[in-house]
Amino acid sequence: MTAVSEIRFDVLTIFPGMFAGPLDQSIMGRAQASGLVSVHVHDLRDWTHDRHRTVDDAPFGGGPGMVMRPGPLFEAIEAVQPLAEPRATVIFMSPQGRRLDRALVEELASHPRLILICGRYEGVDERVLEHAVDMEVSIGDFVVSGGELPAMVVIDAVSRRIPGVLGSEGSLEEESFDEGLLEYPQYTRPAEFRGWSVPEILLSGHHAEIAKWRRRLRILRTRLRRPDLLALARLTPQERVWLDSQPLEAAQPSALDGTETSRVD
Repeated sequence: MTAVSEIRFDVLTIFPGMFAGPLDQSIMGRAQASGLVSVHVHDLRDWTHDRHRTVDDAPFGGGPGMVMRPGPLFEAIEAVQPLAEPRATVIFMSPQGRRLDRALVEELASHPRLILICGRYEGVDERVLEHAVDMEVSIGDFVVSGGELPAMVVIDAVSRRIPGVLGSEGSLEEESFDEGLLEYPQYTRPAEFRGWSVPEILLSGHHAEIAKWRRRLRILRTRLRRPDLLALARLTPQERVWLDSQPLEAAQPSALDGTETSRVD
C-alpha cells in the first residue's frame, strides 16, 4: 500500500497530558513542525455532562473494575469526525485487537486520518466497538495500564512511513523487518574500542562487498533471533540454500568477516 503524503491523528483520552512530551521531541517533533504529521489530543471528559465529569461506570452483570461509558465516546467521535476531511478510520487500542506489525503499519499509513481511542479501566462498552470503531489494534500480547502508550507507538510507527518524515528514504528502506529481515549490525568510530575491533570488511571501502556482508548478517540474525519471520522473508533460492549450510554461530559479525564460506553469490 502507498503511504499518504500527510496524515492526521486525533487521540481520545482521559489523560491528554501524557502526549505532550513524547510527541514533541526528535523525529515526531520535526514531522509535526513540517506539517507532514498532525496530532490532535482530545480530553474525553469534555463530552461528559455531570459535575464529576464521569467517563466510567460499574459493569452490568457484576464483576471487578469499571467500564468506560458509551456516551462520551460516541459524542467525542461524532464531534471529532467533522474537524477534517476525509472521514477518519476509528481505532480502539486493545490487547484483543489485530497485532501491530509492518504490514498493518503500512496499511494504516495509507489512511489520511486516524482516530485513536485510548481505553482505561476494564475496557469500553461493547456497543462502542460494534457501532463506532473500525478496527481494534494491539501492540503485543501483554497488558498496560491504558491505551495511551500503545497509541503513541502507533503514531510513531505509522508516521515513519510518511515520505519525508525520516529525511533519508534510505533509512526507511533498511529498517528492521523490511523484507521480513532484522537489521544488520551497525558500527561507528573508533575502529577499535577496549580491544574490540570493527569488522574489517566495513573499513575496506568495497561497497558491493559491504552490501553482501550486511545482507548475510540480516539473514543470519533473523534465523537466530526471529526464526518465525524467515518463512515469509524475501530470500532468493540461492540464499536459502546458503543459509542451510551456515552454523548458528555465524550470526556473529566476526564469524562472517572476510570468510569464503559465508559468501552469498
